Amino acid sequence: MSSSCAHGSNAGNESQRAEDASIAKSLSRIKHKLLVMSGKGGVGKSSLAVNLAAGLSLKGYKVGLMDVDLHGPSIPRMLGLLQQTPLQQRNGIFPIPVNDHLKVISVEVLMPDKDSPTIWRGPLKIGVIRQFIADVIWGDLDFLIIDSPPGTGDEPLTVAQTIPGAQAVIVTTPQEISLSDVRKSINFCRQVDMPIMGLVENMSGYICPHCGQESAIFKKDGGKQTAVSMKVPFLGSIPFDIQLMEKGDQGQAYLLNNPAPVVKEALDGIIEKIITTANQSQKEVLQPLMEVLPLMKATNVISDNVKIAIPMAEGTLCNHFGHCEQFALIDLQGKNIIQKVMVTPPPHEPGLLPRWLGEKGVDLIIAGGMGQRAVSLFNERGIKVLTGAPQLNVEELIAHYVNQTLITGDNVCDH
Repeated sequence: MSSSCAHGSNAGNESQRAEDASIAKSLSRIKHKLLVMSGKGGVGKSSLAVNLAAGLSLKGYKVGLMDVDLHGPSIPRMLGLLQQTPLQQRNGIFPIPVNDHLKVISVEVLMPDKDSPTIWRGPLKIGVIRQFIADVIWGDLDFLIIDSPPGTGDEPLTVAQTIPGAQAVIVTTPQEISLSDVRKSINFCRQVDMPIMGLVENMSGYICPHCGQESAIFKKDGGKQTAVSMKVPFLGSIPFDIQLMEKGDQGQAYLLNNPAPVVKEALDGIIEKIITTANQSQKEVLQPLMEVLPLMKATNVISDNVKIAIPMAEGTLCNHFGHCEQFALIDLQGKNIIQKVMVTPPPHEPGLLPRWLGEKGVDLIIAGGMGQRAVSLFNERGIKVLTGAPQLNVEELIAHYVNQTLITGDNVCDH
């Protein structure tokens, strides 16, 4: 391979690493990520995504709504945002605000001609979805709702691979043809290891606009029975109200514009289940962190004083633990940084870093990737290790750690 090709390859790798770092940094500020998906079109998936986002925002949660239905985006039309353009700055794109607690991004608001088709193959679609996370300035969010196109193609697969911890909300109608496809969506989630928050049965009945009574237009409870047979949680049923369609055509979120009481009650019940499940999932993610301090006290760490080591490169956490440029050594007392020292590690040799950091009195290591042998050597010295941390700077990592919001992913091993 020529030197020019190698240089191009290195430049591509650097760009990929930079984007990965931006994605990790953006996701670290988002507590809960929900992918709204369906096995087939026409089941009201986008309507549900819009109303979940609107309902959560009404409860005071900070919510982002990301439309990754790149070939058939509908979120901007349903929220009356077609004539709005996101504010772009050098450091990224700001999503369009709907209210004080809800903001939206979609490829449709970035297209000069709203009726132009997006004729894109897989790699381009994957790149756009990654940019929606890396380059959009979401800020701190309680929930990111992701509206995916029907089926199990590039878009939901990219979300599963790019957003660790994302959970699926699967939408169906009671018809057997829809239920058959939704079973494929459930099996897709299981194959890509995406947790399923639950199944929603949409259009479970028809609300008469004259008398307000509900009538079954498809068979009854098909979604609930599928959830039971496939062993996934059932979040609830939503009756069909013609106003939901009309308000969507008018660019109004249904829940934000005088919804029918029976539909509002159904949506509120689903939203409450989502909040409860999301909070429980967060506790399960944070539980290992909750166990760290008691374990460190067992190794004779005095009071709440903790010394933390973080491998660094170019100002952020380095994924390659054994080959980092420097270590940040942080003396922590309670939630306060007492001292921060940057030290250069000795030349990389097997087994050297555990001894070297042990001699410096380190109690805890926050790392991206680390070989299992190294983890065992640190543990033998009474040094706890947290792996899979995002590529943030020291202050951000420590702030997340002390506030118990540091979400760690897979151990990105560098061996």
